[in-house]
Amino acid sequence: MASVAFEHVTKRFGDVVAVEDLDLHVDDREFLVLLGPSGCGKSTALRMIAGLEEPTEGAIRIGEHRVDGVDPKDRDLAMVFQSYALYPHKSVRQNIEFPLRSRKVPPAERTQLVQDAAGQLGLSTLLDRKPRELSGGQRQRVALARAIVRRPAVFLMDEPLSNLDANMRTATRAELVELHQRLGTTFVYVTHDQVEAMTMATRVAVMSEGSLQQLGVPQEVYDRPANVFVAQFIGSPPMNVVPGPVAAPLGVGRDDVVVGIRPEHLMIGTAGISAIVRVVESLGHERHVLCEADGHRLIVRCPAHGDAPVEGDAVHLSARPEHLHLFDASSGQRVA
Repeated sequence: MASVAFEHVTKRFGDVVAVEDLDLHVDDREFLVLLGPSGCGKSTALRMIAGLEEPTEGAIRIGEHRVDGVDPKDRDLAMVFQSYALYPHKSVRQNIEFPLRSRKVPPAERTQLVQDAAGQLGLSTLLDRKPRELSGGQRQRVALARAIVRRPAVFLMDEPLSNLDANMRTATRAELVELHQRLGTTFVYVTHDQVEAMTMATRVAVMSEGSLQQLGVPQEVYDRPANVFVAQFIGSPPMNVVPGPVAAPLGVGRDDVVVGIRPEHLMIGTAGISAIVRVVESLGHERHVLCEADGHRLIVRCPAHGDAPVEGDAVHLSARPEHLHLFDASSGQRVA
């Protein structure tokens, strides 16, 4: 097994900086998720580990070996793509064993390795089918089996669940966590989906505009976001953020801060910020009450049952002091 390290890595495409001074260490056997919006540099970072892109500056290491400049086939890793990248004319068995054939693994060993990989992912009865005969979830498992059959030191996954429906994504997330535990190897996983990051990662690396914004275990990133970007990117609905003067009724009146409050910590009552209810969304298990206060939109998460305001109601919003997050108004960085 192996760790992965970015040592002050920058990647430029002409005048565009895709990744800027990325300094990040992925521990051996860790499930690290690179999380961020489209265009933040997370897939470029993954492709640099794979050798599909080379850094403009800095170094990349797998284990003790520096690998930037090393041919992808010599990096002891496997990559699973968003598109599955299966050969349509080959059977499931042939797709899984393809990397073994290219490395001239003997037939008997190849057969055993394919059977082991297929068994781990529930594909043993599908080995003679073609990809067109499989569901999206089954195709994704074939792509995973093709990756694990080589038993590489590092697995790289680039948005592997984005083509699946919601129910299949939920099931496959659990399968991937179990697979990581069984294999005991290093996973580096790219996604824009915070639910995937929060439920699968041992640590999350949040990126924006090519730079690392925060690195930590999922609950830490949720509970103590490093800046306004992370605060509003992590969480559904996202954290409410209002300037200090507007937030004065919440207990903070400084002009040099913005105040963050999670929707589940914002309360409707008889004191606090005056607001008007604009929309009430019912999600079955809970309600989201969208309010407007002094031109700012605030979301309150409420239980599904019991009294709830309706559109047009005048309400007051408040929060307990321990639930407030303070960020510098200029830099956006966390101050308390």
